[in-house]
Order: sequence, then C-alpha cells, then structure tokens
Amino acid sequence: MENKTILSGMRPTGKLHLGHWVGALSNWTRLQEKYHCYFMVADWHALMSEYKDSSSIKEFAIDNVADWLSCGIDPNKSNIFIQSQVPEHLELSMILSVMVPLGWLLRCPTFKDQVKQLKDKEVNTYAFLGYPVLQSADILLYKADTVPVGEDQLPHLELCREIVRKFHLITKTEVFIEPQPLLTNIPRFLGIDGRKMSKSYKNDIALDEDDKNLEIKVLAMFTDPQRKRRNDPGRPQICNVFSSYLIFKEEFKDEVHDWCIKAKKGCRDCKKMLYEIIKDFIAPIREKKEELLKDKNYIKDILEEGRKKAKNTAIQTIKETREALKL
Repeated sequence: MENKTILSGMRPTGKLHLGHWVGALSNWTRLQEKYHCYFMVADWHALMSEYKDSSSIKEFAIDNVADWLSCGIDPNKSNIFIQSQVPEHLELSMILSVMVPLGWLLRCPTFKDQVKQLKDKEVNTYAFLGYPVLQSADILLYKADTVPVGEDQLPHLELCREIVRKFHLITKTEVFIEPQPLLTNIPRFLGIDGRKMSKSYKNDIALDEDDKNLEIKVLAMFTDPQRKRRNDPGRPQICNVFSSYLIFKEEFKDEVHDWCIKAKKGCRDCKKMLYEIIKDFIAPIREKKEELLKDKNYIKDILEEGRKKAKNTAIQTIKETREALKL
C-alpha cells in the first residue's frame, strides 16, 4: 500500500528554537519514515504578519531549512520547498476563497486572538482573515491525507474539510481528499520565563544557541515561585526546569522529582545539570548547521529540487480543479 501524504510547514519569521523542535521537528523526523512528506517554508504566511518589514524572510527561510536538515529532516525522504516558489498555492487559494462565506472565517478562534497578540503588526487585514483559506490550499494542492496538528488547530482543519465538501457539492466532482488530523501530543515546554517560547517574548533558546548564552538562559529559567530557600520543598509539576528534564532526559525524571520535593538539591544545581544536558543536545545540531551554511548553494539546490517536485503535483491538482469548474 502506498504511503499516505502529509503536508506541514513553518513560517520563516525568525530563528528556530527548542520549542520548534519539541512541537514539530522531532515529530517530522519520525513522520518522514512512514509518510510521503511535504515540508514547506510558509513564506506567504510569514508575509501576513511581517509585511511592514519583509526583508529578513528570505534569509530566515535558508536559516530555518538549515535547522531542519541539522535536526534530521532528510531531503531524500521528504520534499522540502518554499511556498511562494509554487504559484499554484495562490491560484488555488483564490479559487477556494470565492466559495468560503465570511462567517466561516470570522468564527475561527485564532483570528481575534492573533489580532490582539500581534497588535503592533497590524494584522487586522483581508489577507490575515483569509489565511485559513490559503492554509487549506496548501494542504489540498498536494492531496494530503493527513495533517499533523495540535488540538488548538483542529478548527482550521475542519474548515479545510468544509471547503472540500462545498467544492465537491458545487462541482459535483471528487477532486480533493478530506484531510484527517494526526493529533500530536506536544509536551509541556515553555520559554525561560514560563510563557510560551517565542522569539517575540525574548524567552527562547535557539537551536544553534552558543554555550555562553545557553548557560545564561538556562540559569534564568522560571521555577517554582514558592521555593524561596534552598531547603524549601519544590513542586515539580509546575516547574519548567522539571518539564525540560522530561523532554531532554526523561530517564532522570524520578531522580529529579525526588530532589525537588525533598529539597535535596537547590534550583541552581538542578539548572546547571539541565544546562549540560541541553548543551549536549544542541552542540551537534549547531555544528552540522555551521557546516551546511558554508555552502548555501547546497540548501538552495535542495529547495530547487523540492520546488520542481511540488510544482509537478501542484500543476496536476490545478488542472483537475479547473476542469471541475469548467474553466
């Protein structure tokens, strides 16, 4: 039986951090062993929030792909490409948008939240309201059977499925596949201040962080605020340092839990050990990335090969779409 197809992507709005590894890249490396994967640099999506100054999008695209490769994404197993280099994404988005009622977009739970959170970006725009339609076009263009998502993204995928049903109802055809969610259980991993890890919050640890900055950041990590003295027992269930052990050194979890609740070690000692663990995790990624970036043409060649493969599939889907609409 032929492998099912997956489409996933990231917006090149900054350097990638450990949150990207935990939330997506670690999953991508597993998925590419079982699925036909399209991994997309979502630069049109990035433009929706970075349109005031889009000068760094191209640079971050290359930098992000270097991280993907350094983390184990294999261009021989996965198709890696840049969204804007396949114009059919916008063509299909335009076609689908004529069928999508405004009410469907306005009810998306993330739209109003993002408008508030990205107030300085002024994303209360026509394009940003319609980004779920472009997102649907991304998925449908490659006839992805499956999309890896967290629970918070399920409404977007259901909108995509509604668009498919409406298109098929209107055209009396079966051009697209209704994509199914592949729910990803994202571990609790926050930024150094206890909020969601984000470059905009300045609470992130980059995938290529140097050792000096890494030590500073790990030693500044949020811990149990009630543990004010060395001999105060801690509450590991609310400690971000403990949650990091669960991700990067799970075999230590029982020992670290015991240290914490019995105050056998101080938070600083615990952080110093975590620093060594994360340093050992990041070092090979950083070293491989440095090697890759010495020859940016290698990455550009991978993206060009990915563009060609994506383009071939996209052209066929657009052909079928136009025929269904009798255009």
